[in-house]
Amino acid sequence: MARDKVILAYSGGLDTSVMVPWIGEKYNLDVVAFTVDLGQGEDIERIRQKALKTGAVDAVAVDARNLFVDCFVWPALMAGAVYEGKYPLATALGRPLIAKLMVDAAKEHNATAVAHGCTGKGNDQVRFDVTFQTLAPHLKIIAPVREWKMTRDEEIKLAAKHGIPVEATKESPYSVDLNLWGRSCEAGVLEDPWDEPPADAFAWTVDPAKAPDEPEYVEIEFEHGRPMGLNGKRLDGVPLIAKLNELGGKHGVGRIDHIENRLVGIKSRELYEAPAAVILHDAHRELESLCLSKQAQRFKTLVAQEYADMIYNGLWFSAFHQDLAAFVVSNQRFVGGFVRVKLFKGKATVVGRKSEHSLYSKQLATYDTGDKFDHEAAKGFIRLWGLGQQTQAQRQLLKGGKGFDLPGLLGQGRREA
Repeated sequence: MARDKVILAYSGGLDTSVMVPWIGEKYNLDVVAFTVDLGQGEDIERIRQKALKTGAVDAVAVDARNLFVDCFVWPALMAGAVYEGKYPLATALGRPLIAKLMVDAAKEHNATAVAHGCTGKGNDQVRFDVTFQTLAPHLKIIAPVREWKMTRDEEIKLAAKHGIPVEATKESPYSVDLNLWGRSCEAGVLEDPWDEPPADAFAWTVDPAKAPDEPEYVEIEFEHGRPMGLNGKRLDGVPLIAKLNELGGKHGVGRIDHIENRLVGIKSRELYEAPAAVILHDAHRELESLCLSKQAQRFKTLVAQEYADMIYNGLWFSAFHQDLAAFVVSNQRFVGGFVRVKLFKGKATVVGRKSEHSLYSKQLATYDTGDKFDHEAAKGFIRLWGLGQQTQAQRQLLKGGKGFDLPGLLGQGRREA
């Protein structure tokens, strides 16, 4: 009698490899291994073949890099979504896409369950489970790491029992996740927020102190808030990000050390490397300063925070996201042009920006010949601008002929000499 199937998010590492026989034995399910290439730099065909040798009844490998960039990374960049002002949301953006593709695979294979390797104290379990519950509430969700109590040594023994090849028996001191948009690193010595991250925690970026002694300049072209070209050459999203990761990493750009507030209620110390994300967010923000009105730019900062929280909290497939996205698309329709960025010793500095939609007028801003600003109009403007404050001061704050008590004004009261 044929068994029901489960779609397992499969990385080829020890945990997910051991899950193949473990799920089969505990839940009496046939496992379909599902691997998604988001630009993590691994051979997904090799991983697919390993899954089959491990005991999966089928193994699917999907190249979703373009889909990831076009439908997840670029919208987040357009929104200015950076969690708590530091994290560009690389892993957080990848999880809902993987979960969506797993739901599609479950339909194709007539599976009754989905499974992932997330722990019980991380954010990724929320992103996977909420997406599954939203898109396919009928599917059973299996999370073996939340269930089993195995140590790493016990997992290795289970792998040996089932003839599963284990490429390395020495446990890495860090927990690492990566895709095209960024690399995250945690655990080990990083769990003490007082300790400086050791050199071996980094893989994409050189030590800024050892970066080249000469700066390098890059010119990025944007249309409707999306990057479209680099150094005068039109590029699709995947190669554009890859090139900026290479250039930024060479100059030590993109290192982020973050004490992060996880959704599950704890603080964690996270180390990120995201050269392209840091460069593009800085460049995009500077182009917005040129092309957006004051009101639109300031309101956009509120939307950016909500957008980042929405992504981080696993609510990508929500009506609220559609509402935010509608504003962002409208807000970005004139955000186009070129931004020049200097890469030097760990910093990405915007040194130039231009746009045909620019709201900057040199004729109004200049103090030299050609000044078109109406200086005479300033006197009347200032008179009206300060009228409310002047009226309040005369009627309330200066009543009785008293002057302003500066300590009192600041809520400090007078101090005795």
